[in-house]
Amino acid sequence: MGQPKALLHIDADDTFVGRIVRTLHGGGVGDVVVVVGAGGPVRSVREALAAVAPATRVVVNPNPSRGQLSSLLAGLEAIDRPGVAAMMLTLVDLPLVTPGTVRTLLEAYSRTRAPLVRPVHPSGGTHGHPVVFDRALFGELRRADPGRGAKPVVRAHQAAGVDVPVADDGAFLDIDTPEDYRRVFGGPPPFPPG
Repeated sequence: MGQPKALLHIDADDTFVGRIVRTLHGGGVGDVVVVVGAGGPVRSVREALAAVAPATRVVVNPNPSRGQLSSLLAGLEAIDRPGVAAMMLTLVDLPLVTPGTVRTLLEAYSRTRAPLVRPVHPSGGTHGHPVVFDRALFGELRRADPGRGAKPVVRAHQAAGVDVPVADDGAFLDIDTPEDYRRVFGGPPPFPPG
């Protein structure tokens, strides 16, 4: 993208990370943690969040080169304490998920206490984000192979998990490339000044 995805603008007032944090809070998540890789834009992310969600914790992943699982584990370490029943995970490149989807997933987890709760597109088997991991999976996530990430843990528990149909395109809209950004927002990613 030519710049950190977290700091890309959705509009004049909103960055990807700011929108996601507000969405999670608006959907009922009480403790939101943002994980940023060491050497990444830690200060800029904190500054971007100061205006929209000043109480949001920013955690530094000391080993981002170890892959996405290393960020998940950094976030897990930040939230895991007695009384935490589950963790909701989402990625910075899915900034358009709605608070309603977050709320629906949390309600499904509260009703079922399933080990895994995921949104699924109503038209088929496409899964999206956020994903809820029950505390029972925390140990497996910690023991997962960094090279394979969390996918084997998800696959191992998908039969006992709950798929929640959601009519929210934002839960499935992954913005990974300048072309994706252009398609969604109608122009190229804005480059930071200077």
